[in-house]
Amino acid sequence: MTIQRYVLPVLAAATVLASCSAPRKLRESEARNARLDSLYKDATAKLQRCDEDAARAAAAYKDRVASLTEKQQQLQTNNTQMLDHLKELSVISSSQAESIKKSLDNIGAKDAYIKDLQGAIARKDSLNMQLVLNLKGAIGNLDDKDINIKVEKGVVYIDISDKLLFKSGSYEVTDKAKDVLGKVAKVLLNQPDIEFMVEGHTDNVPYRPNVLLDNWDLSVKRATSVVRILQNQYGIPPARMTAAGRSEYVPVASNDTPEGKSANRRTRIVILPQLDQFFKLLEKPAN
Repeated sequence: MTIQRYVLPVLAAATVLASCSAPRKLRESEARNARLDSLYKDATAKLQRCDEDAARAAAAYKDRVASLTEKQQQLQTNNTQMLDHLKELSVISSSQAESIKKSLDNIGAKDAYIKDLQGAIARKDSLNMQLVLNLKGAIGNLDDKDINIKVEKGVVYIDISDKLLFKSGSYEVTDKAKDVLGKVAKVLLNQPDIEFMVEGHTDNVPYRPNVLLDNWDLSVKRATSVVRILQNQYGIPPARMTAAGRSEYVPVASNDTPEGKSANRRTRIVILPQLDQFFKLLEKPAN
């Protein structure tokens, strides 16, 4: 009886605690289930909206294709009717009608070709801009008065002031300029398909006799000096380069002022457009 007197209260207390704990766990479980159910409903609604958007897009695309197909068929029907009418009027012969029909059928193909051509031009422009950014990044914050990199009409130009490259009246490249040429060469070496021309330009001041013949001679020798450095010191294959002299005849400023003369005394590196590469771009879309 003594043991029962102690055990019974303990069991009663345990029963009371269990009866309190069970409803709490049930409530927690119900709350968790409610949250999961809400998340499930949200996910289901989003999935349904995605399915609806996809269905609308597919339907719109299908309608667009059907509309274009119908227009193409209507155009072909109109072309045929027009040609038949012309033949009936004896305006054109059967062979002429067939030739015109082929021409009309080719219009769509030519339109597609033009669009591909425009896309290829855009990709080529993008490659040129990337080359310009690479060159400017390699050269750094050099004064634009000494070196200027730009794209004009799809061609990349690198203009380097002769003040940076040469001493006055000389065609020997300075040590400072060799460092700049090395940075340019590094970028050009990473583009093995690029060919370029180095052009020498002068102002209109006649060159001293008995040293060089004239400004033609000076501009060519300055161009060949740059080419030799790019080849011998920086390893650019000579087959990729052309040396040219333009003398005083392609100025960028008036020779009436000292500033204009200074601007005209320059060496220009012209990245030559490669038609075969352009048509490769046209044949194979860029990744």
